[in-house]
Amino acid sequence: MEDIVLYEKSGDIGKITLNKPEERNTITLDVLKKLIELFEISAENNDVCVIYAANGKHFTVGADLKYSYDLITNENKFAEGVQFLEAWQTLTRKMIAHPGIIVVGYHGWVIGGGFEHTLACDIRIAATDTRIMLPEAGVGLFFSNASTKLLPRIIGEGRAKDMMIFGDEITAEEALKIGLVTRVCKPESLKRILKKTANTIIQKGHLALRYTKAYINQNQDLDIEGVLARESVAMIETSQSDILKERLSKFVKKEK
Repeated sequence: MEDIVLYEKSGDIGKITLNKPEERNTITLDVLKKLIELFEISAENNDVCVIYAANGKHFTVGADLKYSYDLITNENKFAEGVQFLEAWQTLTRKMIAHPGIIVVGYHGWVIGGGFEHTLACDIRIAATDTRIMLPEAGVGLFFSNASTKLLPRIIGEGRAKDMMIFGDEITAEEALKIGLVTRVCKPESLKRILKKTANTIIQKGHLALRYTKAYINQNQDLDIEGVLARESVAMIETSQSDILKERLSKFVKKEK
């Protein structure tokens, strides 16, 4: 049986790929468990950048509806249903805690929890055929993956409420306009753009990247004095890194 999620490592770059193309990459408890496992492995492998992608026509249409309906209606599967809901949240914790920069590449449909968990990614790139939708409120379900905090942080409270309340389809161009994604490309160029982006990222100072991700994620809830104090520590530590000394040395010699 083919793996439902794939992981590969090439140098400082890891790649995690949803691999249920014939099922539009629907998400079940098994998929979530595998994603959690692979993001943990990627972190342990010290991947400086992680490409998060999907095989097939769609990134993911979200939770497997037949599977979800069975969990909701079958009393014998109540415990599994709770586990399924908690696994979404655990995945967000693992992705945010991952020290590397996670770059996600959207294409096709990206729906519900299938989109919400990607809000924990650091860079979001969309192919022009991308369609994002949050249908939960329309069916009477609530949102997951800290999306009620992360989405307003990314696009603003007003737009986040609009997306969540109305559940309208968002195109790649609209997503770019509101800051939900930062780059848009042709579908046939997505793999190349993701790889190019990852290669660009790993050329940066690795310690500086770790601090950048961690502090942007964490400092929004601190006061200014707390942020200034943390930045001072990070500046001191990065100033002692070998890569900084090496690159500054080259610059100084070039200037001379």
